[in-house]
Amino acid sequence: MYHKHIHLQQVMKHKTSIIINNLHHFFNHNHHHQQCRTITKVRLKWVKNRSLDNIIDIHTDLKAACLLKDAIINRPITTQFITAKSISDTQKLLGITIPTLRFIRRYPTIFDEFPHPKYPSLPCFRLTNIALNLHKLETKIYQSQELEIVERLCKVLMMSKDHQLPIQSIHPLRWDLGFPYDYDKTLIEKHGDKFRLVKDSNGLLCLKLVKWVDEFAVSELQKSNEIKGLSNICYRRGENSLGFELNFPRGYGAQKKVKTWMDEFQKLPYISPYEDSSRIDPSSELMEKRIVGVLHEFLSLTVYKKTKRNYLRNLTDEYNMPFRFTRIFTRYPGIFYLSLKCKTTSVALKEGYKRGKLVKPCEIAKFRGKFHHVMRTGLIYRKKGLEMLPELDKLVDDDDSIGIDENDCSGDEEIESSGEWVDHEDGDSEFDDDVSDQD
Repeated sequence: MYHKHIHLQQVMKHKTSIIINNLHHFFNHNHHHQQCRTITKVRLKWVKNRSLDNIIDIHTDLKAACLLKDAIINRPITTQFITAKSISDTQKLLGITIPTLRFIRRYPTIFDEFPHPKYPSLPCFRLTNIALNLHKLETKIYQSQELEIVERLCKVLMMSKDHQLPIQSIHPLRWDLGFPYDYDKTLIEKHGDKFRLVKDSNGLLCLKLVKWVDEFAVSELQKSNEIKGLSNICYRRGENSLGFELNFPRGYGAQKKVKTWMDEFQKLPYISPYEDSSRIDPSSELMEKRIVGVLHEFLSLTVYKKTKRNYLRNLTDEYNMPFRFTRIFTRYPGIFYLSLKCKTTSVALKEGYKRGKLVKPCEIAKFRGKFHHVMRTGLIYRKKGLEMLPELDKLVDDDDSIGIDENDCSGDEEIESSGEWVDHEDGDSEFDDDVSDQD
């Protein structure tokens, strides 16, 4: 009897040991996907990309000119002009680095200056004939691209938690996303089966998605991998390890610690930005890859694969991202580029550019290339540029795109900055604290 009791204890002890080992293995496996990365500190230099900085500089002026053009167009027919007084305080709103009056006078091929009808000493500005013709061309492009614009707007809403976003968060992104100036009226009225305006619990006016469209819920990363022949991949969480295209600054890819870290990151399961993420541990590396995926997808939807950091910050709650998310851009310099050009903080998707040019420019980007060409002609030749207006007007009927002049953008030159940032798992990088965004 005594020997049987001893044997029973040994059997129970052995079974308990097996159960403990199995549990230990389970939690270790779960730890791999849910806990913070084992590489807790990576010291990197911030590398300046002169090519992307120059593009951001050019697009800042281009956007400001387009906004001023829209402001004039959307005034009553009898008073389609703006005065020097009305634009005196708009420098910060336009995001330019010089006074608006000085800026608008730089481009006589777009803006025609004349004295006020009642107050001759007050300068006024209206659009030149070529600017009016360019606006008509832009309107036609918006009409021809309406289905693509509607899809883009649906995707922006589909990535949010409740499939709705405050109008005040979408408005600053109109130009970046390639939406018409009055998208909140024309598109919503015409596509009532997809969108409607609602008020949330805080009283904010929001744009809500009415109907979920399954074919839209495929990210650009998934599409690019399907093109590469991976069409049989399943995108549900945990069933694939889809990786991002990496384009490291010089010297980064050769660093063993960084390479190991990024290999580990790429092997994590890819979670579609259109998938519910409420059950993922916010502090896990799985959530970090999901956030990278959301930012990658959003930037892919923009015309120039870039936007301002503050515009994204307005979407943090709706997109289930941490408020201090700039560390994502600095932790993954092979995917994103963070720029401090033009007294603001912008972020670009590196794979969207090659040798200072967009890899896949859309129709609205091609049109803006023409608009910039007319602007630049006025800037270079000043008053003499006005004599070239008849020749420039032929651009309206020319289907060939005129992109940003390659002379304006140097090659993909990367310059190491003396500033360093240290990435901590517990919080944002030190880099983020040093960045002052003046949007």
